[in-house]
Amino acid sequence: MRVVLKRDVAGLGRTGDVKDVAEGYAKNFLLPRGLAMEASAGELKRVAQERASAKAKKERQHSEAEEVAARLGQVVLVFKLKVGPQGKAFGSVTERDVADALEKQGFHVGHERIQLGEPLRSLGAHQVEVRLAPDVRAKVTVAVEPE
Repeated sequence: MRVVLKRDVAGLGRTGDVKDVAEGYAKNFLLPRGLAMEASAGELKRVAQERASAKAKKERQHSEAEEVAARLGQVVLVFKLKVGPQGKAFGSVTERDVADALEKQGFHVGHERIQLGEPLRSLGAHQVEVRLAPDVRAKVTVAVEPE
């Protein structure tokens, strides 16, 4: 029997997959629990349309992320920290600080997307990576200067 999965089923497939399963498995397990529905011509057409729209949406998000990455590559953020007599900085620049500075410049990037590793405590220019999509990353220059 052919079914379309409504939800992910361990060992069988993901939501929207069309699977051939035993008739007893479908009628006694999948259908009563609402995990799947019988694959009719109309249902198969609907699944194909959903996949096409999801693919188009993903491609659109990817192209938008690449555009933002190109603009982020031009950005230089300047932070001023207090410095002691031997040149040691008091305080640090964190992911949240970078995200807030980008927000002020019109880039809506959450702090969880910024890859800093450790807070920046040394003076000078640093390259900070921003993950915009799973396969799109941008480098932002962060300059830490004495106050």
